[in-house]
Amino acid sequence: MSQHQKGLGCPQDQCLQACSETPDLEVAQVSEALEETHLSSHSVMPGSLKEDPDVGKPSTSEGPWGFCSSAVASTATSSTELDEGSMSQEEDSPGTSQAAPDTENVSIDAVDSKVAMLVNFLLLKYQMKEPITEEEMLKIVDSCQAHFPEILVRASERMEIIFGLDLQKVDPANHRYDLLIKLGLTYDGMLHGEVGVPKTGILILILGLIFMKGNRATEDEVWEVLNVTGIYSGRKHFMFGEPRKLITEDFVKEKYLEYRQVANTDPAQFEFLWGPRAHAETTKMKVLEFLAKVHGTDPSSFPSQFAEALQDEEERAQASSARGLSFHGYPKF
Repeated sequence: MSQHQKGLGCPQDQCLQACSETPDLEVAQVSEALEETHLSSHSVMPGSLKEDPDVGKPSTSEGPWGFCSSAVASTATSSTELDEGSMSQEEDSPGTSQAAPDTENVSIDAVDSKVAMLVNFLLLKYQMKEPITEEEMLKIVDSCQAHFPEILVRASERMEIIFGLDLQKVDPANHRYDLLIKLGLTYDGMLHGEVGVPKTGILILILGLIFMKGNRATEDEVWEVLNVTGIYSGRKHFMFGEPRKLITEDFVKEKYLEYRQVANTDPAQFEFLWGPRAHAETTKMKVLEFLAKVHGTDPSSFPSQFAEALQDEEERAQASSARGLSFHGYPKF
């Protein structure tokens, strides 16, 4: 076990108690982060994804879209619908007392709080490299166990979109879960011995933006999107640290991104492309499927990117087949 893991270790009951006490600083920080990422669904860059009123499906007639604002905003949809549905039922029910809406609002606040606490608990378990059990999560949810399915879905969405981690049930018989880095990536942006949070969500965001912008995105375009999430160049983020170093140095050093000057620009302008490690570990189709999922649509809703992703899949299959023939030799006739 690494020194980092030892430093984070604690008896199981103490961990559960620490994560279930509402006034925790870490819980408050996670709550603040979640609030920062509950963004409006307006476009954050020119040529954004728009809703086609005729068919009710996303249209890409104006080009690539601002993934971040609409993608992260979709994580709040379930809770918004719950709130609206609850209030609607109250309004429609005859004889409902005036105190009922306040009671409902308290319940909604409690559920929101448990979502943030569960996210905090999942982050702690990821840092400790420990499996997660349903029993542990139920203890975190505590008095809101009746809402556990919804809380788990919302917490999973936030882990997926904000931190780039996928909560998977790895042992159904014993109700055990594990957090895995999404899209086949193998780097979470956490340096050895660093106490912090995974930064893969930022990487996935940038990889998606690059792909949707025609396989290259200017530095200005990247920061325009990140600014909407509360991440600014030169301003240390309380959870993700110094973003400029992370993006232009760490992700570049790990070969997930290429950062280069745009030719014939004065003053100099820079752009981002996928690095060789991104091409090796994930695919355009996986990124597109992820983007489509958070928008509640299908990859084919983005025709040009879908065609490009299919071509990429075909080329990868051909290259894999060629490598197989090279290794095993051609068949004898």
